[in-house]
Amino acid sequence: MPVHQFPAAARAFSTAIEEMTRAPLRPEVHWTSIPAPGRMAPHTWAANGEVILHDEEVASGRLVVLHDPAGEEAWKGEYRMVVLVQAQLEPEFAIEAMLGDVAWSWVTESLELFDAESRELGCTATRVVSQSYGALAGRPSTVDVEMRVSWTPTSSDLAPHFAAWTAMLAAAGGLPPAPAQVAPLVPSHRARPRQGSANEED
Repeated sequence: MPVHQFPAAARAFSTAIEEMTRAPLRPEVHWTSIPAPGRMAPHTWAANGEVILHDEEVASGRLVVLHDPAGEEAWKGEYRMVVLVQAQLEPEFAIEAMLGDVAWSWVTESLELFDAESRELGCTATRVVSQSYGALAGRPSTVDVEMRVSWTPTSSDLAPHFAAWTAMLAAAGGLPPAPAQVAPLVPSHRARPRQGSANEED
């Protein structure tokens, strides 16, 4: 009977998550598990992540792993990775027309870096420029980028996909691509320390 399949599916999902989170990460990336949304799939898991460079948070985000043992037609698979990446960039990015393309390259290159094979990959990149006027004119302009990404892993080995998410965070924070546990000397672009943390609601 189908009811007997759920404990086995739950154990398989738990094992996949345990193996995924054993993946070595670069030292600037820190993550914590958080309560996962319960209605998006039969099995879910979630984490907040942040990138700390020189004691400053330069990027943050969230990962939600969805699993439906029966498969989802829209996903074209049994698993779905749903990712949020946020960073505050230098003001010159306010006039960078190609920022969306750059953000997309952070996604594709991070997946390629860890051989995280996927299908149905999609991304929305949003740039928010904040400028102050009048009594607040002395405040510096800020540029925030927010990326919402989702994809379907081609296998139940989720470790490369977890590592790819952390690589997206690192790229948004200005860190050059690097294997796990290798710290960069300088960032590739000047991400600004973020105000707040990844625990804030979207």
